[in-house]
Amino acid sequence: MTALGLPRWATPLALVGLVFVVGPVAALLVQADWPRLPAALATPAALSALGLTLVTALVSTAACVLLGLPAALALARCPPRAATWLRAVGLAPLVLPPMVSGVALLYWLGRRGLLGRVLALGGITLPFTTAAVVVAQTFVALPFLVVSAEGALRAVGDGYARAAASLGAAPSRVFATVTWPLLAPALRGGVVLCFARALGEFGATALFAGNLPGHTQTMPLAIYTAFNGGGVGQDVAVALSVVLIAVSIALLAGSGALAPRAEGGRGARTGTARLGRGRRTRDRAGAARLGGVDGTA
Repeated sequence: MTALGLPRWATPLALVGLVFVVGPVAALLVQADWPRLPAALATPAALSALGLTLVTALVSTAACVLLGLPAALALARCPPRAATWLRAVGLAPLVLPPMVSGVALLYWLGRRGLLGRVLALGGITLPFTTAAVVVAQTFVALPFLVVSAEGALRAVGDGYARAAASLGAAPSRVFATVTWPLLAPALRGGVVLCFARALGEFGATALFAGNLPGHTQTMPLAIYTAFNGGGVGQDVAVALSVVLIAVSIALLAGSGALAPRAEGGRGARTGTARLGRGRRTRDRAGAARLGGVDGTA
């Protein structure tokens, strides 16, 4: 098969774009004081920020899966006009500035917020707590899961689900036995994006959860504080930055390795060959039955 080449004008632009993206990351990695990084990461402040970020990102990712799958199902199966409006409203955190997301969360769940007032009557206060970090991360990361899941649902179609429903299967059983097995492989990328977005969340967390070391200070907040003359030292901030870069690259590389193969890959060719053999077998069986009917007639 002949390989497709790039147009002449695309090559230099691609190189410039690659350098533009890779350059800052490479500069940080080259100029970091590597011998001092292990000691910087071992400090209590760094370990606290690292542990808090990983735990809250994992919890918020689980919340995104729990809430995002039903939302994606609703978007994929509701009328197109309603889906357009619901998608525009529900995916707004994708385009909202992080600081605006934090302000919105304060006016919703703050002590004087619409829902926060009701929660305060029951003695529940969310702002400036570790739970607020999870809420902020979930708010900004949830749309990534919804977009991925809805796209996967529309790609696989609803033919198999309709067939199962026509055979009497309840909606929950249709989802568990038909929709989920088809959807799960395509969801890996969405889950990885959710985790990565939660890991790097800064603006909404700063406004809604604050910047309290040991309680709400995640790695992005610790890095920002250090480079503004407070909190952990700059050595610790650089060490945390290197960790975030390493985790992000590992997540993206892992999601790429787990992604479904392209249609021209070996798996697709094998599946196509099996499908072709199955069709030929069914065609021969149908021809034989047709011949028998014609012979008896």
